[in-house]
Amino acid sequence: MLVDSFGRVATDLRVSLTDRCNLRCAYCMPPEGLDWLPKPDLLTGEEIVRLVTIGVERLGVREVRFTGGEPLLRRELVEIVAATAGLSPRPQVSVTTNGIGLARLAEPLARAGLDRVNVSLDTLDREVFVRLAHRDRLRDVLDGLAAATAAGLTPVKVNAVLMRGVNEHEAVPLLRFCLDRGYELRFIEQMPLDAQHGWRREEMITADEILGLLKDSFDLTEDDPRERGSAPAELFLVDGGPHRVGVIGSVTRPFCGACDRVRITADGQVRNCLFATEESDLRTALRSGVPDEELAARWIAAVRGKKAGHGIDDAAFLQPARPMSAIGG
Repeated sequence: MLVDSFGRVATDLRVSLTDRCNLRCAYCMPPEGLDWLPKPDLLTGEEIVRLVTIGVERLGVREVRFTGGEPLLRRELVEIVAATAGLSPRPQVSVTTNGIGLARLAEPLARAGLDRVNVSLDTLDREVFVRLAHRDRLRDVLDGLAAATAAGLTPVKVNAVLMRGVNEHEAVPLLRFCLDRGYELRFIEQMPLDAQHGWRREEMITADEILGLLKDSFDLTEDDPRERGSAPAELFLVDGGPHRVGVIGSVTRPFCGACDRVRITADGQVRNCLFATEESDLRTALRSGVPDEELAARWIAAVRGKKAGHGIDDAAFLQPARPMSAIGG
């Protein structure tokens, strides 16, 4: 198994399929975009499936989530999902997406074996969407959400980042929107993973602030904490349930002690923490022809060195050189 020196077992694999994205969200990258990874550096579809297979069949991975960048931009996505869903034991398979293109792909992905989606939606206001994402694509995201529900990719989860002076006034409207449509909303604290390195803790909307905004309009009661397990979201019943809302306090309420995640970047690097400053190269070994046993051993060694926590509160904390789009969420 993928066990670190603190006894945590990684069973949740996040695989980035590309660093490219068709939005330019302010908390991720500058309006002009970034220098994308050269195509030869990216793992091929076959290489991705091979690593996922090793993770599932040899190393105890039980959940596989495909991320980016924007994973829907990956042409082989449906085939990669189908190959992953066909593994034994079968992992849970999900995708984190900005929703653009989901209206077209939701049904094919469902047929391929995708279980569910997480869709980013930070605003319901078209003008605010353009201000945040530098693209006029709100309608595409809303259509993608509806298509995911119609295709049975449920529960459809919505991820929202609130930014001070931009969209924090939409906390209540976003929750009402999701409750009305049966989506499960998760508010996420803005993290220091932007390419511009412009994140400032004092400008972040904290988990406590988010809950304060919601409690003005809803009765929130903490859900059974035993149901949370290693999930990053603290869940709250809304107006007595059954609907719930989650708050992911990655910065102010870290959940490192229960973390069960490991990541593979689009260019084949193992990251044992979202905020890691070091990576372990699997791509070179993969392309040099080493057997699966050797790849598994290298992966095990990479996870073993995972730190106790992300260290954001440490004065010596260094933001990762890679932005979120290159790491994979």
